Parts: sequence; C-alpha cells; structure tokens
Amino acid sequence: MESERECRVLSIQSHVVRGYVGNKAATFPLQVLGFEVDTVNSVQFSNHTGYAHWKGQVLNSDELHELYEGLKLNNVNQYDYVLTGYTRDTSFLAMVVDIVQELKQQNSNLVYVCDPVMGDKWNGEGSMYVPKDLLPVYRDKVVPVADIITPNQFEAELLTGRKIRTEKEALEVMDMLHAMGPETVVITSSDLQAPLGNGYLIALGSHRKTKADGTKMTQRIRVESPKVDAVFVGTGDLFAAMLLAWTHKHPNNLKVACEKTVSAMQHVLQRTIKSAKERRKAAVRFRPPD
Repeated sequence: MESERECRVLSIQSHVVRGYVGNKAATFPLQVLGFEVDTVNSVQFSNHTGYAHWKGQVLNSDELHELYEGLKLNNVNQYDYVLTGYTRDTSFLAMVVDIVQELKQQNSNLVYVCDPVMGDKWNGEGSMYVPKDLLPVYRDKVVPVADIITPNQFEAELLTGRKIRTEKEALEVMDMLHAMGPETVVITSSDLQAPLGNGYLIALGSHRKTKADGTKMTQRIRVESPKVDAVFVGTGDLFAAMLLAWTHKHPNNLKVACEKTVSAMQHVLQRTIKSAKERRKAAVRFRPPD
C-alpha cells in the first residue's frame, strides 16, 4: 500500500485525568491509524461526570478563540478533519462553527465529523444530559456545516422532531438529516429489533453523494453487533474517531467503514471486560487477611 500523506485532525473534546472519554478516548486510536491529532480540551476534569465527584475547569468560547488565534498567527491552522463531541455551552458551540467555517474556506476538502452529544434512552425513555438550549444550535448551526454526523437514535429524533419506531422511519429521519447538510449519517445505536435477535444492536448508516451530472445517489447500510453486558463511558467518542479514520481509508464504501468501526469497538470492549475481570481476580487473590 502506498504511503499516505500526513492527515491532520483538530479534535475539540473533553479531557479527563483519570479514564478514557473525549480526547483521551479518540486521540490514541487515531494516532495508531496514522493520523496527526491536535487536541483542544473543551473541559479538563479529574474524571468523567458519572462519578460521585469531579473537579476541574471548563474552556469558554473566548479561550477557544484565543487558542485558535495562536494557531492562525503561526499559520499552523491547516487541517483535513475536525472532530467534535461533548459540549455544554452554546457560545462555545457557536465558536466551533465559526472555526469550522474558516477552516473550510482554507481547505474546501476539509471534513467535519460531529457527534451531536445531547442525550440517550434508558429503558425506552429519552432524556437530555446537556442544557436544552444546545438543541437549536446543533440543529440550525452545527449540523448544516457537518459532513459526517453520528447521533444515537434519541439524538436523531431530537434533531428532526420525528420518532423512530421502525427501520423505514429511521431511513426517513436519515433523509431529513441529509437535507440539513451532512453527506454521511450514522445512527450509532437504536432500540430497533435486530433481525439476528435481542442480543444484537443495530447501527444504521446512509451516505449521499452528488454525481458529476447532478443526480444524487444514496448508499444505505445496516450493521448488527452483539450487545455487551456492561456499562461503558466514552464509547461514542471512540466510535466517532474510528468512523473518521475508516471513512478516510474507504471514502466510497460506508459499509466497510462502519464494519471496521464496529469491529474495533467490539475488540476494545471485549478486551476492556477481560482486563477488568483479571484485575478483580487479582484483587481478590491478593487481599490481605482480616
């Protein structure tokens, strides 16, 4: 395989000292696959917010602008990809849009991969875990400048105002998302019934290309993967990063890109479970007597 030229990603996500979410989950896997990754940490926390306690700092929109200005003054604001994830602040999100638009003016081939992190479903009920005023910013400003978006089912429903109860409705929702801007839409997880049974999760993808003669062509894909009996944090961040990598390596084959993304996810999760079990066993084995 011929060597690829350096491919540089600007990743604007959260950072934690302990654990793997946001940039901590996305950076190393992208580097392993040959990407140069420049990270902006939207927050710096001691750990993710699922813990009982966390401490740290939040980057505001002025501070984000200042960091970007430093890159610009040195003329090193040259990127092939922008990747964004969890954000809690509307003005920060609006600043991200300004930066993406400026980078796209410099490089018309720049691809913006956006994970519109807003909420999820638990036991069939959806709820937002970011402030509600982020929804209109994502819907009206962010999604229109994105090229690839990776919402879960609940986030896709929020962005379009439509419920997904069947695969047909999911395809209609993906068409609505295409109409808002992105060429590639991947619904990363859904509560739709998988043909292989209840033990499987469905991810759905749609890639819309405009051909030279102006006609549109849409590729639809479905990937099923075994459900993992454990709770993880950071899986969405890893999924978006892997999808960026594999769509870059397979630009005209969303099916292969999604299969390789899901395969990487499965391997990481299974290895994480194995490692956790071994650590637990070791802790029990070496526990001192009372």
